[in-house]
Formats: sequence, structure tokens, C-alpha cells
Amino acid sequence: MHQPSPSELARESPRHGFQGDRGAPPPRLGPSALTIAVSREAGARGGTIARRVGRKLGWQVYDQELLEYMAQETIVRQGVLDAPPATPADWVEARLQQLIRDSSLAEHPTIVNLARVMLALGAQGQAVLIGRGAGCVLPRETTLNVRIIAPLQERIAYMGQWLRLTDEEATERVRLRDERRVEFVVNNFHRDPNDVHQYDLILSSSLLGEDVCAELIAQAARARAAQLMQT
Repeated sequence: MHQPSPSELARESPRHGFQGDRGAPPPRLGPSALTIAVSREAGARGGTIARRVGRKLGWQVYDQELLEYMAQETIVRQGVLDAPPATPADWVEARLQQLIRDSSLAEHPTIVNLARVMLALGAQGQAVLIGRGAGCVLPRETTLNVRIIAPLQERIAYMGQWLRLTDEEATERVRLRDERRVEFVVNNFHRDPNDVHQYDLILSSSLLGEDVCAELIAQAARARAAQLMQT
């Protein structure tokens, strides 16, 4: 009489608690990783700090110029949407439609494309986005919203040194940049970038310096990312 081998018994015996093939896990419905959105006053060195954060975390950094380029170029924009891991297209479009209902995006197709790119980057996570109202576009629960500030006179001095401007020219340049950034966010997203309650961190680059600001943001991002992994 044939005695079944242990391997045969293992194949024939049902697993403890087995309830049948449940199939593939459900598709991801939204971002599963953290994104950092950096807002900054003109001349507060927010862009430099954001790039330091990217190096500390090993994350890609997208500044205003790069985001706008990606939004304007159809092939580049589609490449972002198709990049692995696959962006949950239904989530991106649902989030975009909600933004359109709550803001003035429908009046500006180029801003719609910009928001779509930022949502795709946010869905993939582990990225640092600078400016362009990223903190207004990305979901609060998976975004670390940061604001970099500095006293006006120090911002003027930095702008003058950076661009080799006179005090008068630097003052005007700071004023115009601040105004344009506020207008962009207010007109397109109906938010005030000076409202402190929308940020998770507000850091003074004058008081702390670039590297300390970057380190604090990186530490906050690691802690927040760990929380997301647990949920």
C-alpha cells in the first residue's frame, strides 16, 4: 500500500485558515509616500534649502521652472503620468476636478496641466516641490507643507548680492516677486500663502541658516513618512 510522502501530504492538506484565492490586492487609490511642498518668501533662500533637503533624503527636487516646463511640454507631462510606479489616474483626475470646483483653475488650462503634473508627482511621492502652489494642490495627509521666511532687509540684501543689484533694484525685485507669488496662489487656488495655519513648518532661514533648516525639514519628513508607513 502506497504511503504518501510528506511533500504529497503538504500539497493535499488545506492550509490552516485558508479561505480560497482572494486575488490580487486592490489598486492603490492615492499617494502611498510623502511629498514635500516648499513655499518661500523672495530672497529667503527657500530654493537652496529645498535642494539641500533633496540631497539629504535622496529625493528629486522640482523647482518652479522645471514644473512649468513639464506642464507645458505634452510629451514630458505624459512621461510623468506614465512613470513607474503607475500613477492612479482615477485619483489624479478626481483630485483635479475637486480643485477645479474649489478654485479658478478651469479658466487657465496651463494651470490645470501644472496641477496635473504636481498631482502625478505627489502620487509617486518622495519628491520636493518648490513653489507654484504645490501645497494647495497636493493632499494634506501625504504632504509636508513648509514655509521659508526671513526679515525683509535680509532678503533684499541677499537678492542684491545674488543678482548684483543696487539696494533700490533689489528692493523692487523682492517686492515684485512676493506680489506675483501671492497673486498666483490667491487667483488660482483662492488661498493666502501668508496664512500660517496651512503649514506644518515655518522656518526662518535668517535665524537658523540653510543647513539647519534643511535638516529640520528632512527630520520632519522622515518622521511623517514613518507615520504613513504605519497607516
